[in-house]
Amino acid sequence: MPHNRALLICAGGGIGDTLLASMVAAALKNKYETVDALTKAGHLDVLSRNPHISDVLVDQGSLLQMTGDIRERDYNAAVVTWATTRTALLPWLARIPMRVGQSRRNYSPLFTHRVPVVSEQGDTKTHWSTILLNYALALGCETSDELPLFPIRPEESAAADALLADAGIGESFALLHATCSWSTKRQVWPLEGWLAGADALQRRFGWPVITCGSPTDAPIARALSKDLGSPTIAGLTSLGSFAAVAKRAKYVVSMHSGPMHIAAAVGAPTVGVFPLQVDFPDRWRPLGPRVALVRARYSCPKRDLIETCPDYACVRALDSRDIVAAAERAMQPGGSPSVPSRPVND
Repeated sequence: MPHNRALLICAGGGIGDTLLASMVAAALKNKYETVDALTKAGHLDVLSRNPHISDVLVDQGSLLQMTGDIRERDYNAAVVTWATTRTALLPWLARIPMRVGQSRRNYSPLFTHRVPVVSEQGDTKTHWSTILLNYALALGCETSDELPLFPIRPEESAAADALLADAGIGESFALLHATCSWSTKRQVWPLEGWLAGADALQRRFGWPVITCGSPTDAPIARALSKDLGSPTIAGLTSLGSFAAVAKRAKYVVSMHSGPMHIAAAVGAPTVGVFPLQVDFPDRWRPLGPRVALVRARYSCPKRDLIETCPDYACVRALDSRDIVAAAERAMQPGGSPSVPSRPVND
């Protein structure tokens, strides 16, 4: 029987990280009567729509203030999926009896249940959601949910309809999210590989490829859209209305990013593009009923991480044949489901 209160702390990483971490709430809900979440302000919208989460707190203000707010709620357990010194301290200072977080960190003694993270031991295949669900297993919590949830609200569907109509976009279109969180922080972001891929997609399927993205992505999206001769909706959507547009699309092609995970979660045929050799697509692949991957071909130096790469030459070298083939796989009848293997609670 459900009992007591639990707090899911996922106040770090990107939108995709938070969406995957929300699967932990489903596991906790099988044991705890109330599951709340703590996240950063920009990710509030991801968690506030989750049916397993009762309330979402925003991690802001002083450590002392946040500790007081949490202590007043009298939680019995806390799971920290993206630990920092601050997020490890919060449940400890709030005197939450059971505290779960990763091992092998300076702050790990603050947790009563310390969980090894296999990705730190050379594992590149285990999906991140499976790694996070090991935290819930430390409290004896499991879930049968295999995919993250991102319910679309009626007003978001209406906003998507209006946006598409205003842009003159008909019922048949594809969606391209060509950026990731790091791309817009640099001056150099190659367009050649995406242009060749999107042009090949339009010729293969006959549907216009519409570019999308956040306001900071808009300059890149507009440049691609101009050369493709198609509209762009970059900077014009919320997360929810983007999800509603993605759900209407024939398929979505996206760099590995939060929008990639959202598109897959709402059931859109989704192509996740992982051009860097160090992207670990098995760990970060989108989870959804119809997905396909484009894996790295370009032999970039091992030192070139996505956060530090000087030129993203792998994006310039994207092979349009790979992108078209992946879109064909994602749209196959019955789809190509992406469901991670689950840990077993011995």
